[in-house]
Amino acid sequence: MPFDVMLLVLVGAALHAGWNALVKAGGDKLVDTVAVAIGSALVAAVALPFLPLPARASWPCIAASAAIHLGYFVLVAAAYQAGEMSLAYPLMRGVAPLVVAATSGGLLGEELRPGGWVGIGLICGGVLALALPGHGPAPAGARRVRAVALALANAVVIAAYTLVDGLGARLSGDPVAYTFWLLLLASPPLVLAVRARRGGLAVKLIRRWRVVVIGGCCTAASYTLALWAMTQAPIAAVAALRETSILFGVALAAIVLRERPGWRRQAAATAIACGAAALRLA
Repeated sequence: MPFDVMLLVLVGAALHAGWNALVKAGGDKLVDTVAVAIGSALVAAVALPFLPLPARASWPCIAASAAIHLGYFVLVAAAYQAGEMSLAYPLMRGVAPLVVAATSGGLLGEELRPGGWVGIGLICGGVLALALPGHGPAPAGARRVRAVALALANAVVIAAYTLVDGLGARLSGDPVAYTFWLLLLASPPLVLAVRARRGGLAVKLIRRWRVVVIGGCCTAASYTLALWAMTQAPIAAVAALRETSILFGVALAAIVLRERPGWRRQAAATAIACGAAALRLA
């Protein structure tokens, strides 16, 4: 993986962790998730007049991904409502790259080198280790089971849209335009679905304008960088490297959300860093 690609993916990972921390810190996870989606759609609406249309071959991918993202946003909110960010986030982000790596060869014809598999294994192993019991407070009993189930379900959803968008970005001829059209089209179904369940949504969103602005910008920039990187390097490698966002997520959880990391998290972070290095050298 070229160094500049790796660096930009890491920047995107930090931005991704930022908007997830915003959602987790808020009182209403579903409304804050909608706020982030609306913010990213507004960024896209401003930028799209200055960008070319994606190639026709990529539009089925945009439509499919927009539908998949509706499920993703709903599951993000539900997982954070059910459990700690330090439990749900590693599970969602750690399992998805394994699914992508296991399926991208057959679906996209991308074969990873042994070093690539080592890097993906270290990153995913480190991320998943952060979700093991003993890493700070976690919901007990049925509530914990629900949080784990929602996070694992969302991992499959994440893997699905990663593969669809990786292919779509390559077919589009312009990964930035592809990403912004996706963000624009993914927002309205989510807003309509939440509006049917929650009253006074517009007022709540106005009150959370900081989440709209900051979360929207972080989401748009993060995913644009990721999809551009997937046109430059194997999708499975980029998907795994993007999950170094957990390092930033753990730091934000400790600083902002007061979730205390322990020595096991430090060991997991070391494994993730070593995995990133292995991807760079593969």
